[in-house]
Amino acid sequence: MTDAKTPFELMMAQAQEMAKAFNPAMETFNPKGFEKLWPTMPKDSMEMWFGRGLSKEGLDAKTRLLLTLAGLTMQGAQAETPLRMTVRHAMEAGATNDEIAETIAQMSMFAGIPAMTRAMDLARAVMEDNKDNET
Repeated sequence: MTDAKTPFELMMAQAQEMAKAFNPAMETFNPKGFEKLWPTMPKDSMEMWFGRGLSKEGLDAKTRLLLTLAGLTMQGAQAETPLRMTVRHAMEAGATNDEIAETIAQMSMFAGIPAMTRAMDLARAVMEDNKDNET
């Protein structure tokens, strides 16, 4: 009889045990808590670093962040923290919830429905968090 755990589940369990051995506080580590250490950049800063820095006629920060979101979705939305942070930054740069959803949905044609669904779930969670922080 074989163990029902997948190799990935076994690897994650081993990594968690190792983290607890190094630092017992890591037992309750949550990546979302780690993300809160990184503030959302102001729109002006994003425009300076990611916007029309190379060319005054180039892409603005919002468009660049939507393209980044498309790329992260294409990777199967494996990098949860960068995807959530990109959604948060895109919203700060002026992207609407609909623009974010359309960007992710467009990637279903290339990355598949599972990747799109995962990215959409992560984006929705950020949108909900943002809605809660506005009130």
